Amino acid sequence: MIDILNVVVGLLLIGGALFTLVAAIGILRLPDVYMRMHAASKAGTLGSGMALIAVAVHSLELDVVTRAIAGVVFFMLTAPISAHLLARASYQVGYRPCAATHVDALASAPPADTSSPPPAAGGESPAGSPAH
Repeated sequence: MIDILNVVVGLLLIGGALFTLVAAIGILRLPDVYMRMHAASKAGTLGSGMALIAVAVHSLELDVVTRAIAGVVFFMLTAPISAHLLARASYQVGYRPCAATHVDALASAPPADTSSPPPAAGGESPAGSPAH
């Protein structure tokens, strides 16, 4: 039984290391900030998650397993959100996608107007007159 667990831990660590290596190569080789961010957030999250699961399987203690699972859940919840926020901020300050990106969906989107308040509920404009 212990030999099987050691094999599972080894496979998880090797898989996690390979995904982390792919993330590192993606950061170095991809042409723009958006593709690099995608590689780091997807492959890096999977690699670190597999390493944490390997730690949980290796220890088989409830407190370590609980912390490892909490770490995996934390990575899975925060990595996509932080990557999205970083990409949006990069685009807003002027970093445009490279030529390999065929569709720039944000280029055709109208800029967000933050100077005026949103329309009031119930079909009325902010001034109180009904909207037409």
